[in-house]
Amino acid sequence: MDETSEPATARCPGPSVQDYLDQDSRPVPPALRYERNDYLGSEDIDTARFTSREWAEREMRQVWRRVWQFACLESEIPEVGDHEIYEIGDDSLIVVRTAPDEIRAYVNVCLHRGRKLRTGGGNVSEFRCSFHGFAWNLDGTMRTPPCAWDFPHVTPEKFALPEAQVATWRGFVFINMDPYAESFDSYRGTFDDYYIWPLEKRYKSLHIGKVLPCNWKIAQDAFIESFHVIATHPQMLPWLADANSQYDVMADQPNWNRMINIQGAPSPHVADSVTEEDVLETFYDSRSFYAAAQGRDLVMQEGDELPAIPPGGTARQVLAARMREQLAATSQQDFSETPDTELLDAINYLLFPNFNPWGGAKSNIIYRFRPHGLDPDSCTAEIIFMSSPKHGETPPPAKIRWVPEDMLFADIPELGVLGPVFDQDCENLPYVQQGLKAMRKPGITLANYQESRIRHFNRTLDHWMDK
Repeated sequence: MDETSEPATARCPGPSVQDYLDQDSRPVPPALRYERNDYLGSEDIDTARFTSREWAEREMRQVWRRVWQFACLESEIPEVGDHEIYEIGDDSLIVVRTAPDEIRAYVNVCLHRGRKLRTGGGNVSEFRCSFHGFAWNLDGTMRTPPCAWDFPHVTPEKFALPEAQVATWRGFVFINMDPYAESFDSYRGTFDDYYIWPLEKRYKSLHIGKVLPCNWKIAQDAFIESFHVIATHPQMLPWLADANSQYDVMADQPNWNRMINIQGAPSPHVADSVTEEDVLETFYDSRSFYAAAQGRDLVMQEGDELPAIPPGGTARQVLAARMREQLAATSQQDFSETPDTELLDAINYLLFPNFNPWGGAKSNIIYRFRPHGLDPDSCTAEIIFMSSPKHGETPPPAKIRWVPEDMLFADIPELGVLGPVFDQDCENLPYVQQGLKAMRKPGITLANYQESRIRHFNRTLDHWMDK
C-alpha cells in the first residue's frame, strides 16, 4: 500500500492554527500559512533503536558520519586560528577558521601515535601534539616532524590531516564527515523557504548543556510534539492550544519538519471552562515559558493590574498588543507590523538529525541533542538562546555551561520559566529509557497526527540506517 494513499484526516475539534492566523492583527507571512501533513503509516517503531549498543554503534557509522550536523557558530571562531572542538560519539573534529573567509574541519587526532591534538577551543597558529611534538599548519599540511631522519617513510602528502566537509548557514557552521555527501544546500531541501528568521543577526546569549540518562532520540522526541502537554505541563493548558497544534511533515522533504503551537488561547481540553480573562491571568501568572525564555518582558510586576480585554476581543490580541508596546520601549527595532503569531507562538523546526531551531520575530531558541559517546542510555542536551543585540552592540557568544547531574534547569535563572518546564520534560526521560527495556511489546505506538514528526524523523533515520 502507498503510505500516502490513506491520509490520517483526524484533527482535534476546535480552531486550527490556520484559524487563529486568520484572526491575526497583521498579515501573516506565507511561510507560516503553509500546511501539509503526509500520512506516513501507523506501524510501531522498534525499541532497539533506543536501547541497543549495536544500534548505537551502527548509527554512528551509518548516520553521524554521513549527515550534515551543527557544530558551532561562526561568531565563536571570528579570527584566523580560532577553533572549536566538535565531538559526536567517538569522533572528534577541530573546526577552525583558516582564513578570514574560510572555515575547515579536521579530524582531531595526531597521525603519529593517535593522541588528540586539541582538548578544547582557543586560538593557535598550528596544531601541535603535546606527546611527541608532531605539528600541522592551519591548512592541514604537516610540518617537518621531530627527528625527521627517523621517518624517511613519512611524507607530507601522506600526513595531511583528514578533513570533513564544512558549510555555513545564517551564522551556523555545519560539518559532514562523508567526502561524497550531497551539498548542504541540497540537503536542506525547502527548509529555507519556511524558516524565515535572520539568525545571523543574533548572538548566542546563553548556552546550557547537561548529560541526560536516556537515548538522544528519546530526549529529542519529547520536544517535537505537544501531545505530552496535557499530562506533563498541565499549568500551560489555560493558555497553550496544545492539541490544536499544527504538524508539518512531507514525504518528499525527509530532512526537515515543523510544528506551530498557538499561545494566548486555551487548550481544547479545558476551553469549555476557561474565559479569555482566565487565559490572560494564567499566562501572566506563569510568565509564559516561551516569552520568558526568549528574554521578553511580558510579565506582570507586583501591583500591576491585568490589561483589559475590549468587548469582542481576545486575550491573544491583548498579549500581542502588549508585546509590541514593550518591544517598542526596549528595542531599537520596529515590531509594529510584526504579526501576532511571530510574537507569541512556539514555532519549532527540526533539521535532521538534531538541529532544532525555534522561529520568532525577536529572539530564538536552539535545541541540540547528541549521543553521549556510544552509550545508548545517555545523551547530551543543549539549550542555546540566540538574542537580538541591544543598542547596536553585539556581545561575544556565550560559552557553554554544563549543568551537573544533581542540578536542575530551574536553578539557572537565565532560563526563566523554561527551566522548570525543561525539568518537567526531563523527569519523564529516564523512565522511558528504563521502560523500553522492560516492555514486552517490540515497538512503540505513535499517534497518526500529533506524533507525526516523530514518525517522519524515524522514517528518515531508517533510510540512513538501511543505506
